[in-house]
Amino acid sequence: MTRPAIRPGNTGAGTPNTGTKLEHRRPPLKSASCNDLGEAHIDRRHTLAGWVGRRRDHGGIIFVDLRDRSGVVQVVFNPELAPDAYRTAEQLRSEWVIEVQGDVARRPPGSENPALPTGTIEVIAREVRVLNSSLTPPFYITDEVEADESLRLKYRYLDLRRPEMQRNLILRHQVVKYIRDFLDSRGFLEIETPILIKSTPEGARDYLVPSRLQKGSFYALPQSPQQLKQLLMVAGVEKYFQIARCFRDEDLRADRQPEFTQLDLEMSFVDQEDVLALTEELYTGMIESLTPEKKLIKPFPRLPYAEAMARYGSDKPDLRFGLEMTDVTDLAGETEFRVFRSTIEQGGIVKGLVAPGQAHYTGSDLRRLEETAREFGAGGMSHLRLQGDGSLENLSEENILLSPGLRMPAEWSRRLAARMGAQPGDLILLMAGPANRVNLWLSAMRNYLGERLGLIDDQLLSFAFLTGFPLFDWDETNGRWDSSHHPFTAPADGKEPLLDGAELGNIESKAYDLVCNGSELASGSIRIHRRELQEKIFAILGYSKEQVEERFGHILEAFEYGAPPHGGIAPGIDRLVTILAGADSIRDVIAFPKTQSGADLLFGAPAPVDAAQLRDLSLRLVE
Repeated sequence: MTRPAIRPGNTGAGTPNTGTKLEHRRPPLKSASCNDLGEAHIDRRHTLAGWVGRRRDHGGIIFVDLRDRSGVVQVVFNPELAPDAYRTAEQLRSEWVIEVQGDVARRPPGSENPALPTGTIEVIAREVRVLNSSLTPPFYITDEVEADESLRLKYRYLDLRRPEMQRNLILRHQVVKYIRDFLDSRGFLEIETPILIKSTPEGARDYLVPSRLQKGSFYALPQSPQQLKQLLMVAGVEKYFQIARCFRDEDLRADRQPEFTQLDLEMSFVDQEDVLALTEELYTGMIESLTPEKKLIKPFPRLPYAEAMARYGSDKPDLRFGLEMTDVTDLAGETEFRVFRSTIEQGGIVKGLVAPGQAHYTGSDLRRLEETAREFGAGGMSHLRLQGDGSLENLSEENILLSPGLRMPAEWSRRLAARMGAQPGDLILLMAGPANRVNLWLSAMRNYLGERLGLIDDQLLSFAFLTGFPLFDWDETNGRWDSSHHPFTAPADGKEPLLDGAELGNIESKAYDLVCNGSELASGSIRIHRRELQEKIFAILGYSKEQVEERFGHILEAFEYGAPPHGGIAPGIDRLVTILAGADSIRDVIAFPKTQSGADLLFGAPAPVDAAQLRDLSLRLVE
């Protein structure tokens, strides 16, 4: 194909072509970004700067994919039009940084690239300047990267050049900007709170910072600004928010980092529904504005905690598909099956779910499914295959295939199937054990089957608010009560008198979570704002009066100076952007994350410090 020659004098911008060398002129290195160019710019001259993506030599004409943050544009080096530029282009290699001045032209018919926004045009190079060369990168700077994550994290500055990572960073910026604009328009003040604070129990280990000036004393990095935002409510701020950095020294996983970012939000003179309504408005507006391709179910359902555990076995259920659970302990108690009987005698439960249309599973299929259940921690799993078609009432005993050891008449199987909503052609799976363990195992199996059976729409965002969490959880290991949320959470209306009784595990709180697609995205509560109630909660949690005064005396004293009723929520920015970006891990939406062992492979942290620094801090390492 013949590419049209652009006359040397045609700058397209009314600027005479003086032939002046590029390095002698004063304009900026870029007059446009790569992805800004389109057919409207044809016959106009522009200066671009970026990285060499691919370089291709096609028999006398060199093509370079020039990449900057905005995207990619094809640059053509023709020796007949710009011999100096062509000679330079012969030396270019991947990831070299260059500046190019050239004319925008339409691509010849048949050479368009519909996969690129700039695929109908190209830039005919007139001049080029190498701004910096590059070593050969340790992996290709493309979305289809095959490098191990540890290598990507070691060379994070290269990994972030990949278009996918650039899109993630841009999306994160847009999310934070939307939050700020939204809350500003509703009268919230963005207020920064200290990073160096006092160590107070928040549910995880603190990161401690030794003080050089006050020997033997330590600051702590905030697990969250919980007490600080409550003190701002006492201070009369009424509506506060912050894009807050938080730090927790806890075991890591794909959706957890030692340092993370959350939207911290607190309001005075509100009840639970005020907080939930504001949060839902924020999320729906943000998603519809920034990721319109996502499908959103609204309004967000409000799901009581007890109902979520009964139906899904989880306090962060994935609601994009059904496979709801059913407690069949009473029916299981009618059998002589040893596993069921012994479990029930020990206070456990039998619970199951229906895999629709999967009665065709073979023995080997079921063995693999049971192996999966064991990987989730279950001791085993029973099943019923309802083969055939027609109605459940007419299903014959020959078409009801039970797992070994489970011998029951067809009438019992039909009652079980009716209780669980199963039909002929379905597979019933049952697990037995302590209630909390069965919920854990069966929830994992539910998520596994949802994925395996193709029931999940990846473009669907299914949000829900979980409410009515218990105020306390019993800690079997330490033999004491813990806060389910945190100790500043208020009990549900009318439940305060129960704090003096023995049924502390049955007291509901005013805590709530926002969940989406199997992840917890936000957690919040209506707070305690009266000293006497807060002191009673601390006493139930086992704190002595001396501990309460030493750790929480400042906030208790503040409550005596006219603290208003208040509450808030703390949505995680990292997890939200992960879901909106369709990323596999929050590490893909954080510029410089840590590994799952808490290591920073780029800087080599954590690392030892020299003896002089330790002496300044009056610290000594103990083997």
